[in-house]
Amino acid sequence: MVMKPINAIRMGGTDILPLVEGGKGVSISTGISAGHWAAAGGAGTVSIVNADSYDKDGNVIPQIYHGKTRRERHEELIDYAIRGGIAQARIAHEIAGGRGRIHANILWEMGGAERVIQGVLEGAPGMIQGLTCGAGMPYRLSEIAARFGIHYYPIVSSARAFNALWRRSYHKTAELLGAVVYEDPWRAGGHNGLSNTENPLAPEDPFPRVLALRKQMRAFGLDDTPIIMAGGVWWLEEWQDWIDSPELGPIAFQFGTRPLLTRESPIPDAWKRRLLTLKKGDVFLNRFSPTGFYSSAVNNSFLRELRGRAERQVPFSPEILGEHTAALAIGARGRQVFVTPADEQRARLWMEEGHTEAMRTPDNTLVFVSPEKAREILADQGACMGCLSECRFSNWSQKPPAYSNGHKADPRSYCIQKTLQAAAHAHGPDQDAVIDHNLMFGGTNAWRFATDPFYANGFVPTVAQLLERIMTGR
Repeated sequence: MVMKPINAIRMGGTDILPLVEGGKGVSISTGISAGHWAAAGGAGTVSIVNADSYDKDGNVIPQIYHGKTRRERHEELIDYAIRGGIAQARIAHEIAGGRGRIHANILWEMGGAERVIQGVLEGAPGMIQGLTCGAGMPYRLSEIAARFGIHYYPIVSSARAFNALWRRSYHKTAELLGAVVYEDPWRAGGHNGLSNTENPLAPEDPFPRVLALRKQMRAFGLDDTPIIMAGGVWWLEEWQDWIDSPELGPIAFQFGTRPLLTRESPIPDAWKRRLLTLKKGDVFLNRFSPTGFYSSAVNNSFLRELRGRAERQVPFSPEILGEHTAALAIGARGRQVFVTPADEQRARLWMEEGHTEAMRTPDNTLVFVSPEKAREILADQGACMGCLSECRFSNWSQKPPAYSNGHKADPRSYCIQKTLQAAAHAHGPDQDAVIDHNLMFGGTNAWRFATDPFYANGFVPTVAQLLERIMTGR
């Protein structure tokens, strides 16, 4: 079968290749990667989610927090994010040299998201042509884009979500809607938009879902506005039925995982080596994230420890209640709580294994961990810098006056800022261990690095070589 030609598409007022670089936060989608992607004729994406900034010698400035309160550290975080976003936008703009498009990706549920977007656009005028935004319902995205005269690209996982965004806000600035990103909630890397009615273990065919999105868009007069298919895209020959489809209308394709393995990708070499060894099933959905969203990540010791934490968990009552009749002494003071007799036996086994600390969760359960892990969890919760609008791990909320989500901090989750920073900057001699013990986001198709002949013998392409290969369809 002859591969269909992959032609330019009209997006954001410009004809570009229908190839979009997916945004990956916390120092992964950099100006270098985005600039080269745009220079090759596509839409490159810089992440402005706590991006790196540099000193006068070009060294990365470590994001160290000095504030005594979470609110003070939150302000420091926003300052770091704005400076980093500006730095990456400038790099991308210079490398692209006016070719392609440069988009900026932001998470709506990131702490201070609107302030960061505005600060970066003000500090890098004319260098960003589009705003991509997901991880929540970014109703005000269109207003921000209109204020700066650029296009916007909402990320949705269903026609229903776009319908809500359009009716509440986007209909007012339809002319600046560059495209709608459909991010498949089962296949895309990072945080995903699975609803409570969707089964994380039963992926749905994306075609009917994208067709439903197009029908909804047509009802709003958006026949010619492209849809960007994100999640699970590898060889375009597998998507031939989508290209030039009268049913779907104009379609572009987003690649988030594949740009991880390029020479311009900033991730550590240990991470790149790990990608080349993945097997099918090594990347899967989990729900440990402090955002509350499902997310797709590489199975490593970091995720295994979180699974172990969740498994060493029992419901409890402060008094005898129903089946909770067995007394269990917890904490340094030996405070007595009540669990079922079966759970009392399980808890004692865990404590004999060294998981002697029982940490309370917001769901009236106890999680058993080692004293070292308990100290680490408490230290991370205490060092919270408000990187999310709300965080279940630390109970932070950016909403005044309480700056708390009103719940007990959840020891079953983790500090996402800490682990993503550690993974992104693990360039020392111990980087293999650091990568294994921290969060590695990736799409569920990442196992294909090991089977795709393009990467034979450990070949790592440049961004330009990757786009050239993608254009062949193979």
